[in-house]
Amino acid sequence: MRMKQFVIGLIIGLVILPLATLFYFRFGNPPVAVADTPFPFEKKIVHIPLHARIARDMPKVVPIQATQENFVAGAQVYRQNCAVCHGLTSQNADFAPHMYPHAPQLWHAHGSHGVVGVSDDPPGETYWKVANGIRLTGMPSFDHLLSATQMWQVSLLLANADKPMPQPVMDILAKPLTY
Repeated sequence: MRMKQFVIGLIIGLVILPLATLFYFRFGNPPVAVADTPFPFEKKIVHIPLHARIARDMPKVVPIQATQENFVAGAQVYRQNCAVCHGLTSQNADFAPHMYPHAPQLWHAHGSHGVVGVSDDPPGETYWKVANGIRLTGMPSFDHLLSATQMWQVSLLLANADKPMPQPVMDILAKPLTY
């Protein structure tokens, strides 16, 4: 009797449950629009492998110095390639709240500790995200659009977003975007 129950359970687990899941995704109403409520544990499920991959693969050594010249160059790269989604010091991005997940505004404090953007992340982590992008978030890969130096410049800039910046950098980041 127990063997029969075991076989029935096995059939349900190996055949019926995957088929039901397939039918749900094919004919049901899974959350695919930005405004849809996410699956239970969706963020947790996606972030665990993302953080593990970044921790494993991110560069540990920054090959350029945090100089005014690199900050200015990073601000120019940021303004041209990042600001439309991640905002400026003077302006939040119009697209950000209409993305899933929302694009973080990298020049504004957030959280209970008032961290500015990703300034609490090591520059290598930001470099990895810029170079590789993040699937299913709208964050593209820039490794074929920007040079490694440009990606490091913008990564260093963002790692220091919580510190006073030279006036030329602030001037670049303060001009409002025009669409």
